[in-house]
Amino acid sequence: MSHDVALPGAAAPTDEDLAVSSARAAVRRRKLAVTGVRLLLVAVWLGSWELSATYLIDPFYYSKPSAIGGKLVDWFTQTTAFGSIWTQISYTLQEAVAGFALGGVAGVLLGIVLGRSRFVADVLAPFIKAANAIPRIVLASLFVIWFGLGMSSKIATAFILVFFAVFFNAFQGAREVDRGLVNNARILGAGRAQILWTIVVPSATSWILASLHSAFGFAIIGAVVGEYSGADKGLGLLINNAQGTFDSAGIYAGMIIITLIALVAEWLLTLLERRLLRWRPAASGSHDVQI
Repeated sequence: MSHDVALPGAAAPTDEDLAVSSARAAVRRRKLAVTGVRLLLVAVWLGSWELSATYLIDPFYYSKPSAIGGKLVDWFTQTTAFGSIWTQISYTLQEAVAGFALGGVAGVLLGIVLGRSRFVADVLAPFIKAANAIPRIVLASLFVIWFGLGMSSKIATAFILVFFAVFFNAFQGAREVDRGLVNNARILGAGRAQILWTIVVPSATSWILASLHSAFGFAIIGAVVGEYSGADKGLGLLINNAQGTFDSAGIYAGMIIITLIALVAEWLLTLLERRLLRWRPAASGSHDVQI
């Protein structure tokens, strides 16, 4: 027969402690449920695809998960037609990161400058819209002619895609700054540079960080499209070669690698966003859901 004996000095849990504990347990149960449903959906999708490709559809055209998995194993344990898979990943990743960094910095700077200078924005607006309307595949082909088959042409393509994605958000963020806050700062004697760094940039940060989530995906797209146009290394070259040899499993395998890179980058950008926006109070009743 057991007896509940309170330890000396131990305080009984309060109603608030019990409520917090219950809330944390509910959050853990919800996360487990979400993860379980996600895994179930993936299993059903892959299973139905495997069965369909085995009994209903021609795997030559549609491939199947087992063939794609075998292709990935071959690439990572042996080699590809163009050398080590890690060399191809590194090549594409360097192009994407360089294009992302350069395009992001240029987009932020020009977006904030034009957002705060209405006259210059009005003058340059038609030129920016015209440049944004040019098909990217055409630019990728021109960049290969201008810069050759090396990394420079792929970085330029990634740069263009990232620049416009970030520029328009930075521009809108600079335009959305509270005019009353700016006027009050001017009354207190703040100069243009102080207003820019202490009010405009922090106010536009949310807009800029939101654009960066999609911008890295655009950077990878730019690198791969550039490699399609002409390259001697990279994941885009692997996919292009698989297309030319009617290797559907190779196309899917390249897509999976690119997707995983993009997901890791999205996770890192989310961590960066949370760190930079710790000063912003959380919205009441919000749920931490990422789409």
